[in-house]
Amino acid sequence: MKRLYRTRSESPDHMIAGICSGIGETYGIDPRVVRLACIFLAIASMIVPLAVTYGIAWMMLPEQPDT
Repeated sequence: MKRLYRTRSESPDHMIAGICSGIGETYGIDPRVVRLACIFLAIASMIVPLAVTYGIAWMMLPEQPDT
């Protein structure tokens, strides 16, 4: 079973906290698609709920271990 991690800052897909690219890697989705979905959800929900959820995920998800 795959585990969800934030990507490390050295990764080329890492942007702000590596959460969208981590979700993309875990589920086999292009990180750009995940980022676009996050932007759409932020606009649709007036930004605050998604920003809070993103911040919580940033604190709770561990960084990807060295391989």
